Amino acid sequence: MKIGFISSLYPPQVMGGAEIVVKKIADELVRRGNEVFVITTNNEKEPLKETLNGVRVYRLPLNLYSITKFHEQHNLKRILWHLIELINIKAYMRVKEILRKEEPDIVHLHNYKGLSPLVFRAVKDLEVPLIFTAHDYSPICVRSSLLSGNGEICYRRNPACQFYNTIQSIIIGDEPDTVTAPSKFVVNKLESDSLFRNSKKIVIPNPIEHTPKRCKKTYDTIDILFAGSLSKHKGPDILIKSFRKVEGDNLRLHIAGKGPMEGELKELAEGDNRIKFHGFLTGDELQSLYRMVNATVLPSIWYDNSPLVIYESFMNSTPVIASRIGGIPELVTDGYNGVLFEAGNVSELASLINKIAENPSILEGLEHGAYESCKQYQIEVTLERLISIYKDLLQKDDF
Repeated sequence: MKIGFISSLYPPQVMGGAEIVVKKIADELVRRGNEVFVITTNNEKEPLKETLNGVRVYRLPLNLYSITKFHEQHNLKRILWHLIELINIKAYMRVKEILRKEEPDIVHLHNYKGLSPLVFRAVKDLEVPLIFTAHDYSPICVRSSLLSGNGEICYRRNPACQFYNTIQSIIIGDEPDTVTAPSKFVVNKLESDSLFRNSKKIVIPNPIEHTPKRCKKTYDTIDILFAGSLSKHKGPDILIKSFRKVEGDNLRLHIAGKGPMEGELKELAEGDNRIKFHGFLTGDELQSLYRMVNATVLPSIWYDNSPLVIYESFMNSTPVIASRIGGIPELVTDGYNGVLFEAGNVSELASLINKIAENPSILEGLEHGAYESCKQYQIEVTLERLISIYKDLLQKDDF
């Protein structure tokens, strides 16, 4: 089978979990004997074609600047970027040109910010079966996060956002044959905006590559981890405020990541030598931290979809203390593999941290639940489900 992936970014260009998931799936499909190519954006001004682990990658410069540099721009350049992205004829033509050349059996579209919603049309104009995986809220939100400009959940769109979403909805229409998402919450949000009404919808959790042996933890010091973007919607400030409310020399907070709040967070942590900033970590360094800590805290204040942080924690027998919001409760079962708290509630989170600091035996049962949970997210399970979807679409297309 020949599968074409379309994704805003592809490693080593990474901004979040979506592109990591795309690479895992692409690599595994190639390992199973399929032919895979990827169409993505490029940080540089010139197009680039390369092969990574047997996957052909087309990197295209398609806008004023790369999506990875979006937050560095002033407001006018951001607005222009969004307008170009919305009706990017160049992206439509280049994607269509590559698809004509490659002649895939099926196209699997992931994030498309930085490309254009017109890529939906490019695929269907060539009458190729299309599956779309929603990793965020891009089809119904210009920011992809359902957050307002001040970082709070947006319950009512302003006229500019409404205009953008209306145009985007018209462009996308009901183009995908199948829509998947890692959480039922995201599927429900898209359905509530009347998108993809004629598409089959399937929830497929994110994959993990392997299940290591269960990690043995120690409890002389209770180590807590935050791993992710140091951005307001991820709630790292809530965690630091909560942590500082809890006394005890046996507590340590490790913060791994980078982002616009880094300076503000270091000021919040100033004077508390129990808090350590590790910077941006990947690979073995990050995995070592997951194995060492006793709990990962995910204090999101947005409708988090299906965070990879949770999967990676479970892989390392590490329970998760997380906000009860978005798709998170579909992964974290209160009292089994972690603990849930009200999003943004500093006092409740502080109380939970204090509880495990005083009674670390609580963690042992949660560690077992975390380790057992990760078994259902094996990449082999994900691939079997995806290949089944691909084959169903191809059979349907033959009739």
